[in-house]
Amino acid sequence: MRSSVRIAAGPGFVLDAVTCVDDHRGWSAAELGDRHRMVLARRGTFLRRAGGRSAVVDPTLAYLGLPDEEERFAHPSGGDVCTSLTLSPGLWRTLAGDGPRPVRRTIYVDARLDLAHRRVLAAARTGDAAFALTESLLPLVSATLSQVTGGATDATTGGGAVGVVGAAREVIAAGHPAAAGLLSLAALLEVSPYTLSRAFTRELGVSLTHYRNRVRVGRALDRLECGETRLAELAAELGFADQAHMTRTVRRHCGHTPAALRRLLSPDTQTP
Repeated sequence: MRSSVRIAAGPGFVLDAVTCVDDHRGWSAAELGDRHRMVLARRGTFLRRAGGRSAVVDPTLAYLGLPDEEERFAHPSGGDVCTSLTLSPGLWRTLAGDGPRPVRRTIYVDARLDLAHRRVLAAARTGDAAFALTESLLPLVSATLSQVTGGATDATTGGGAVGVVGAAREVIAAGHPAAAGLLSLAALLEVSPYTLSRAFTRELGVSLTHYRNRVRVGRALDRLECGETRLAELAAELGFADQAHMTRTVRRHCGHTPAALRRLLSPDTQTP
């Protein structure tokens, strides 16, 4: 028996935890994939057959599922728990380009890729799918592409990176709708998400997610300084998933919760 629980969803992708408790050596009925899908085992072992080849999938070997690809599974060792990342056709083209169909299906999961997988799961718990989760996915997808298609390239260096970062900062500062997500921001600037994310880290020493949150925290401080009490409404206006997400972010950046900052900053609470 197989069950799936949605962990998170973002622009063009969904992340599911898939649990299988089957225990059989024979192959299952054929299943036909409809999207590009990366599947990484967290626990357990199972067999997958696709394209005339079989592979043993465990925490050291993941696989890439392709649209219209027939696949079968066997579970001779009992159950397993996997993370399944499904990409829309548009997002796959954005990240992988329009190159040839991947030749390899299996992905060796070294320690770095294992860490990237775990960071994705941690980012999913933040509730920030548009930036924190999306940005955490990029190293995972990039490492996969480097094995199955030759990988994504990042040609923006030096002055080009400075220009990309400057343009992105202007868009974020202006509150442009495209600044609501990493993918939409990259599309507006006509650069790849990889380029945009790496450029920020290279030029500013912080991730794009961190920078965007820094801007939002600054706006929250402006409002709190004026005595804002409607924290749930403030969180929604600033694009946080909810009030709890805003509270965690503000505390991470400032060391205080929004409520505590309001008391610290509001003129009505200052000692004469």
